[in-house]
Amino acid sequence: MMVFMELAKNDRTLPASSPVRAAPSPTAAARRAPWLLAVGLMLTAFNLRPAVSSLSPVLAEVRDGLGMSGTVAGMVTAVPSLCFAAFGVTAPRLARRFGPAAVVTGGLCAIAAGLVLRSLAGETALFLTASTLALAGIAVNNVLMPVLTKRYFPDRVGTVTGLYSTMIAAGTAVAAALTVPVTRAAGDSWRVGLGVWAVAAAVAVPLWVIAERRHRATADPGTGLPGQGPAAATAPAYRVTRSRTAWSLAGFFGLQATAAYVTMGWVPQMFRDAGIPASTAGLLLALIMAIGAPLGFVLPRVALRMRSQGPLLAVLGTCGLAGYAGLWIAPAGGAWAWAVLLGLANTSFPVALTLIGLRSRTTAGVARLSAFAQSTGYLISVPGPLLVGTLNEATGGWHAPLLLVAALMAVQIVLGFAAGRDRCVEDGA
Repeated sequence: MMVFMELAKNDRTLPASSPVRAAPSPTAAARRAPWLLAVGLMLTAFNLRPAVSSLSPVLAEVRDGLGMSGTVAGMVTAVPSLCFAAFGVTAPRLARRFGPAAVVTGGLCAIAAGLVLRSLAGETALFLTASTLALAGIAVNNVLMPVLTKRYFPDRVGTVTGLYSTMIAAGTAVAAALTVPVTRAAGDSWRVGLGVWAVAAAVAVPLWVIAERRHRATADPGTGLPGQGPAAATAPAYRVTRSRTAWSLAGFFGLQATAAYVTMGWVPQMFRDAGIPASTAGLLLALIMAIGAPLGFVLPRVALRMRSQGPLLAVLGTCGLAGYAGLWIAPAGGAWAWAVLLGLANTSFPVALTLIGLRSRTTAGVARLSAFAQSTGYLISVPGPLLVGTLNEATGGWHAPLLLVAALMAVQIVLGFAAGRDRCVEDGA
């Protein structure tokens, strides 16, 4: 509540006595509704992960119900990254054509529809198709979150990034914790346990419909992003693919996404294979994701105060290595400790989002960098969950998969130092 009050203080309008009665600027229009925009961003953020985290606690039941092999199940856990890479890159183009509020609304509708259809699927192909629809909606909204933050709250990037990172973690944790209880309450129906999360996406749609109507007139037709205006049109042209900073950030983003989706997709199964009940495994995943709620709000603000974010990312990566070592040595005996360590490692995600906002000087630059880093990063992360499932099926255990993810975490730490340098993509592009 105090944070929203702080955001509301940014409300600035022309004095009534001003002799110039010009049309209000997009930024001023945005600031007249800080509560609407902030709440819209938070509700959207809440819906960016339940489609993924609700699946892993009941993956065994879904596999039995649809007859999935281990390799196909690994493909299911890789689908989020593939969709985020394939569809995320379209977000800037869609935003220019229809406006970001309309795109966010469409994304939420796709999430809701996909989750409903997935819960009704009777075969693996339809299950994957419905999941793809939901994940496509998540993908475009993923990319637009840093863009909207930079545009509507340019002097509160750390605070707003922290807020929506917290809501992403909250949505992830709530879905992970409640899917199994909902499934059991519905007569052990995993379909109800997965489909119920469509409600959360549907609730957020009306808010963005209002926002889209309110800000449609303020969108610059040249960019589709409210408030871009002439400044954006005259921004220096450059290719983000020529920037080492952009590639370092994309690589780091991809490896932290690999770790996150391996955690969401396979760590509950690791716990279950160690003899931990399914409900407890779901709670352990919920703990992993819940840790990101408070730290997701704090770490972006800490990162903003650091000249280089590399040391912070190294500490978080080391926590991940320690968590993997614990899963290797005593997965059941120290399960709660390993969950805490993996939860700390997963908070690299809000820092990565903060870096996207820091590594470009303009909103247009953030849009380019966000689309490139997230799409490329998620493409990099596609093989990880699939390889984990394949290695598990080939070896009959989790040691080989853990060696793989530990090696990737070590590379992630190195790339974190490169992405954390105090440089912008415009500097060398």
